[in-house]
Amino acid sequence: MISVRRGAERYRGGNAAVGSETLCAFSFGPFHDPDNLRFGAVLAFNEERLAPGTGFDEHSHSHTEIVTWVVEGELTHRDSTGHATVVRPGDVQRLSSADGVQHAELNDGEAPLTFIQMWLEPKDPGGEPSYETVRGIADSTPYALPAAGALLHVRRPARDERTAVPDAPYVYVHVVRGAVRLEGEELGPGDSARITDAEGLELTGAAASEVLLWEMSV
Repeated sequence: MISVRRGAERYRGGNAAVGSETLCAFSFGPFHDPDNLRFGAVLAFNEERLAPGTGFDEHSHSHTEIVTWVVEGELTHRDSTGHATVVRPGDVQRLSSADGVQHAELNDGEAPLTFIQMWLEPKDPGGEPSYETVRGIADSTPYALPAAGALLHVRRPARDERTAVPDAPYVYVHVVRGAVRLEGEELGPGDSARITDAEGLELTGAAASEVLLWEMSV
């Protein structure tokens, strides 16, 4: 089963007056839809756009795996466990909030920042917070998130190039840039597909593209 969701359908938040915008694919904060709470382990899938000098000051999280993908610009991350990192396009950042952690996310650069933040539910909540940044994720090497029973695949198909969708109980597809075709549907930037019991599916580039796919066992 494939459910296509268009980028224009996302919940819009943020504060335009200070140069921030949030596009939420699932119920988040003041946006509550009981029929759109999660998919597999994915609890949130937010596209954040921050003008230079703006960001999210220190705030708390717990019992959530937080994975961040920078689309353009540079993201400055600081957290209460002592990590201070600049995350750039092509990097994957993961913060396991466990029993509780505080962090700040800022655009300290001179250019606009766009990043995608994905929250996944851990199989076993609690424990000690942990953090890592992996630089330059390649198409052929998925990022493993065993705490949530998930793998993040980054695919960059060229026009007319085919790439396999993982066979899995749940697959979440998000188009970052460009356009792809999936089972007769064309998906553009911000569009997504929620696939249950994926088997033998392919994405075909309709233009040079960048796509994030979460492969999930639950």
